[in-house]
Amino acid sequence: MKAVDILSAQEAAQLVKDGDTIAICGCENVLLPDALLRALGERFAASGSPRNLTEIHPIITGMGPGLGLEHLAQPGMVRRAIGSGYSFLKTSRYTELLKQNVFEAHVVPMGTLFQMLRDTASGKKETFTQVGLDTFVDPDVEGGRINQAAAESLARRVKIGEETYLRYGCEPVHVAFLRGTTADEYGNISMEDEPVSLGVKTLAMAAKASGGKVVVQVRRLAQGGSLHPRMVEIPGICVDAIVIEPEQSVSGGQALNPALTGEIRLPLGRIEPVPAGISRIVVSRAANEIAPHQVVNLGVGIPVDIPKILVERSGPDQATFFPEHGSIGGVPGERAIFGTNINPLAIVDSTQVFEYFLGGGLDMTFLGFGQIDAQGNVNVSKFNGIIPGCGGFVDITHRTRRIVFCGSFSAGGVEIESGQGKLRIKNEGKFSKFVPQVEQVTFSAQRARSKGQQVLYVTERAVFSLQEEGLQVEEVAPGVDLQTQVLDLIPFEVRVSPTLKSMAESHFS
Repeated sequence: MKAVDILSAQEAAQLVKDGDTIAICGCENVLLPDALLRALGERFAASGSPRNLTEIHPIITGMGPGLGLEHLAQPGMVRRAIGSGYSFLKTSRYTELLKQNVFEAHVVPMGTLFQMLRDTASGKKETFTQVGLDTFVDPDVEGGRINQAAAESLARRVKIGEETYLRYGCEPVHVAFLRGTTADEYGNISMEDEPVSLGVKTLAMAAKASGGKVVVQVRRLAQGGSLHPRMVEIPGICVDAIVIEPEQSVSGGQALNPALTGEIRLPLGRIEPVPAGISRIVVSRAANEIAPHQVVNLGVGIPVDIPKILVERSGPDQATFFPEHGSIGGVPGERAIFGTNINPLAIVDSTQVFEYFLGGGLDMTFLGFGQIDAQGNVNVSKFNGIIPGCGGFVDITHRTRRIVFCGSFSAGGVEIESGQGKLRIKNEGKFSKFVPQVEQVTFSAQRARSKGQQVLYVTERAVFSLQEEGLQVEEVAPGVDLQTQVLDLIPFEVRVSPTLKSMAESHFS
């Protein structure tokens, strides 16, 4: 094989031309090719080039000042952004430019973006999917347009036979910025220090099919042909250049990283228990929905603590946890390394993850919520001045049979006290999460009803179900007054189940 080019990050940044489309890997700060993005941003700051870029990030890339997409937060550098989400942080300069319409910004569900990149890799011009119909990515709703600069949706509604689909055009990729652990002299890339692969092979193949360049940031270089072929995640035939970054950080830090990658298995006694509070009550009640041996997805936020509750009760083997980023089994990692699992049994690529999800492989999913409305619609993608987008949320809820939304009843200063099997509301939150109409439809209740999906909404003081007429209270916390502390605080009519139950006292001990 031909020896791969070894470049500095600054030399790699020169490969990007004005008007190019660049694809970037990473999930927040996991698998983040930050040296490449930093060099690209510094080049623009110094020379004003490359400008008018289209950037594609299947998952939120970078989280924090001076990380990931923040390097591109310079007027004139980006013309169009396409991603499944943006920053959760109000301090994000990139999000601020997005709000100011400095560039057009689009949200496409994560699984759909991977499908588009896979279709690009195989030479297709269009992608067809039913994921996202009747949600904010549907052109009949908002079309995934996140700001006014995005004048036209990337999606079109089309009929194929009697079925309705969303059609996306496949984007060519001129440069892919990726990351691995080790590169050999032929450009073969292994990822032994990385807990997930996040579609890097798909991004590389999309760039090669487009006649583009693939640059991979790695921690070290090995002799050509010395990597075990089963360890190679990106073959050298798909790699044009590597950038060696010896100080490349590892997900989870030096202590936890080997337990995320499968190198060692961490004793479960080392996992911190869930502290008392609203989150503990919610995940304790939500965990009761899991039946033995089910395959379960967990979304970001409160749901990630569900496995810890199971560890406390009887061990995590009651279910197989499967986040959308590819770790199967074990116990999901902390919020800062969301999408990774401690002690995984297997690790698969994100592209295949969504094929499994869209095929109906999940038994159930637990997801967070920002807003819930009278129809039972859920918003997690745009609220309170932030635009996190949908990530894999829309893909996950598309075919999963049982969906459990988990969150606090209100936000903004809510204070509770629990003990002796009861809940006491000491101070109400300033912001209700129950609204007449959600700001953005990330989950369509009507679409879920038409598919026969079972939907629950679990809060610390009540549990609701989705019915044809809307929400129905199924359970109320002991110590909570149903009328004054639940129903009167919801700005729309909610039915009360004729078999209303009390939430188990054990959740409040």
